[in-house]
Amino acid sequence: MAGRTSAHFCVDCRKYKVGIEVESSRQANYELLIADDDPGFRETLKHIFEPHFHTVEASCGEEVIEIVQRREVHLILMDMHMQHLTGLDTCRIVVQEMNLILPCILITADATDELRRDAAELHVYSVLAKPVRRADLITTVTTAIVDRYHDPDVRDLLHAAS
Repeated sequence: MAGRTSAHFCVDCRKYKVGIEVESSRQANYELLIADDDPGFRETLKHIFEPHFHTVEASCGEEVIEIVQRREVHLILMDMHMQHLTGLDTCRIVVQEMNLILPCILITADATDELRRDAAELHVYSVLAKPVRRADLITTVTTAIVDRYHDPDVRDLLHAAS
């Protein structure tokens, strides 16, 4: 098993910390950025995806922007309502100002038609309504990676997770 550098961000002090995580032989080489101001929800998402993907966490939109400037991220899974920048505002910066082409998935308790239209204008991959079912979450993330990176093997990797 090979060591892999991972990044973690301290919510209060915002210091960049580097640690070592163990890379599984069945882990895909994709980096998922999980952004939510609720540490419990971030932890839940991390436990769902970390056996299969490398994960990095952010507690706010500003941290998302900082992370994507410093490292390659393949998909952003983000809460809509966070402090300062909303998930939609963060997607706007990542897609339009930074010109990054990667799937962004918003998770929200307020999945309105207006939000879905605004998200579609920004080419957000999907808007998932909270509470989100585990199977729907896994299917959406898997499909987004297959669509963007043309890697059908990801479906096999995550089949056991759903």
